[in-house]
This record gives sequence, structure tokens and C-alpha cells, in this order.
Amino acid sequence: MNFTRLKKFYYLKFVRIKGAPKDIAWGACIGALIGTMPVMPFHTIGIIAVCVMTRTSTMAGLFSSLVISNPLTYIPIYYLSMVIGNFITPYKVNWETIHTILNVIISEHGFKQSVSMLANQGTEIIIVMLSGGMVLALPTAVFWYFFTLRLFLKIREKRRERHILRAKKKTIKQKKEIHDPIR
Repeated sequence: MNFTRLKKFYYLKFVRIKGAPKDIAWGACIGALIGTMPVMPFHTIGIIAVCVMTRTSTMAGLFSSLVISNPLTYIPIYYLSMVIGNFITPYKVNWETIHTILNVIISEHGFKQSVSMLANQGTEIIIVMLSGGMVLALPTAVFWYFFTLRLFLKIREKRRERHILRAKKKTIKQKKEIHDPIR
């Protein structure tokens, strides 16, 4: 499959999301926040739950999470969460432990084994990763909110201008038909 065509398809799918621009932007913000957090098995469940509770766009949340947290960005997100978490907490976690957790999560073992692996690691790793992830996720979510809000406001403005232009053309065509009885 052509990558450019696939990229355009998902862009159009995202741009055509229905709803108010603020609701879409908040949904995207929630998706970016949860998508940047190192809680891999719970992304979709968390995004759907929070978006439904806040009545924001669930599709925008899921799509922005997919853009931010995908197979190309798993390792950098977990690594940055570990580095930031080691810096801001008194605990220290090494990369080998995180790499082992990532291998279990990404592998085909399933949701139950991923959750049990995370639960067995202890509170130190969870505290380090979640605190580092939160520090990483907050600026990402704020940026994503303003980016998507501006994007969807521009999209709505262009749609409104196109609609006005079509209405003017239709009016002009109707006036020509009225004044031109020969047709």
C-alpha cells in the first residue's frame, strides 16, 4: 500500500470528524495526554472513558493517541518517561527493566499478561514511569489542544466560505435564468 495515500486517507478521516471545534480539540488533548503516558495496555480504555465522561470527541482522542503513541514512538516515550521520572523522583529505574516490560507489552502475549507484568514490577517503577510520563504528557497535551483547535477553526472557516461561495453562484445562476427567457 502506498504510504502517501494512507497518510492522506487518515488526514481526511481526522479532518472530517463532526462536532464543535472545542470538543474535537479537547478530545484530541485527552488522547494526546493519555497516549503520551506510559500505560500502554490502557490507552484505548482510558481515552474512551474520559472522552465519554467529558462529552468530548472520542474519535479525535483515539486518532491523536494513534498519532502520538505508535510503534515508532513507543520506545522514545518510555525512555523519556524513565529519564524524567528518574530525575524528579528519588527512585532510579534502569533501561533493561523498561525494555523487558516493553517487549512483553508489544509482543503477542495479550492484555492479561501485560497487566500482570506491570503489576509485578513494583511501585517504584510505576511511580517513576507515571511521574515522568505526566511531566512529558502535559506540555504535549496543551500543544495538541491548541494545534487541533486552530486546525478545526480554520477548516470550519474554509467550509463556511465555500458554502457562501456556492450560494452566491447559485443565486447568480438563478438571476440569469430569470432575466434570460430565451432558454
